[in-house]
Amino acid sequence: MIDAHCHLEQPDYDEERDVVIKRCKKQLQAVITSCANPKDFDLTIQLVKKYKNFIFATASVHPQYVKNFSEDEIKEYLEKIKLHKDNLVAIGETGLDYNWVKETMWREKQKKLFNRFITLTKNLQLPLVIHSRDATKEVLEILENHAVKRVQMHMFTAPSLLNRVIDNGWHISVNNLLLRSKTVKKIVRDCPLGRLMLETDAPWLGIGKDGNIKSKHEVRNEPIAVRLVRDKIAEIKKIFVEKVDKQTTENAIKFYKLNI
Repeated sequence: MIDAHCHLEQPDYDEERDVVIKRCKKQLQAVITSCANPKDFDLTIQLVKKYKNFIFATASVHPQYVKNFSEDEIKEYLEKIKLHKDNLVAIGETGLDYNWVKETMWREKQKKLFNRFITLTKNLQLPLVIHSRDATKEVLEILENHAVKRVQMHMFTAPSLLNRVIDNGWHISVNNLLLRSKTVKKIVRDCPLGRLMLETDAPWLGIGKDGNIKSKHEVRNEPIAVRLVRDKIAEIKKIFVEKVDKQTTENAIKFYKLNI
């Protein structure tokens, strides 16, 4: 199994990050950690170097943080990403978030920043990892206008747009939301296995003892939880767990061009 999207740089892991990664190495073939904030970039690169060929990284600015950084800070971050491109397997997560960002002005800023990261990914010849909360249709339009070829729709929750994603040759990744969401179950049912990847978005979306998803302060999620997602996909598609494991792992290796 491979966790195709998590956040190992988060402070939730500060007390025992190495212990968590050790657990991961016993059960997983690789972990893709996503640096969504410039302040976490140095730690992310350190993890890639320390756990070479096991931890891989993506980097960008989460659209939720569009208000947090000046133009000079963004430029500096873009240059750091270029400098460390050999330590990255994708750009992301980037995109639009209309849940947390309501103001028209800041939504326009999100679009401009998104376009800059699309240009960056083309220049670096890396795939894109997409965040599209409450803005999936607009995100798809922007990606299509740029003719982006390698795309992972992280935490995808728009069944009406699934065929469009598939027709574009893109991938989707699903996490513990699959355990409770009829919408995500429908997406998994209808999505070809060859386009699916497992993810956790850890430390978010941890499962409590009551079986429900909790805040990360109540239950910290970990990458090994992809087994729950794998098992649920197998149940929904009525196929063996081993087939889901093998295909989703191959999908992630091919998409990210992982050296493992």
